[in-house]
Amino acid sequence: MSGWRVHGCGGVGLSAVQIGVALGARVVGVDLSPQARAAAERLGAVTVAGGEPGEVAAAVAERTGGGAHMSVDAFGSVTTMRASVLGLRPRGRHVQVGLLLGDAAERGVPMGRVVGWELEVLGSHGMPSRDYPAMLALVASGRLDPAALVGRVIAPEQAGAALMAMDDLSASGAGLTVVDLGR
Repeated sequence: MSGWRVHGCGGVGLSAVQIGVALGARVVGVDLSPQARAAAERLGAVTVAGGEPGEVAAAVAERTGGGAHMSVDAFGSVTTMRASVLGLRPRGRHVQVGLLLGDAAERGVPMGRVVGWELEVLGSHGMPSRDYPAMLALVASGRLDPAALVGRVIAPEQAGAALMAMDDLSASGAGLTVVDLGR
């Protein structure tokens, strides 16, 4: 069984957790928020609190028996990207999904580790349409449950406040927030 690690257990990260578990991977979810870690655990992951890249990498290596085969940075920060790369096993794969903006977009990947351990570093800006049938088959079979990713459903007039609260870990809750236009 391969080891996956997901940094950032918000909507995108929880989706990656659910997919990894459905594919039979041992998944480690990493997040600062206790609510997000609890959501990842409900989906089948073991979790690690976020923190300094070296500490997170060591905790993940312990839980995966030497490092993850694949790691996804769904959050998008220099800290989570570095922790993701440093926590891989030799010949592992880092997938950068979370956007690194501004000065962070130009900060360095720990290339000594990438070269020395023959790691793959990939960027992803979405799922190619050719992969939809396989994903939808997992949904149809019940192995993926998109409804399990929903943390709360709100009315349209609450959407602005929900967007503004996204940076506040204590206010935003865990999982996807769905705006119900019929409310």
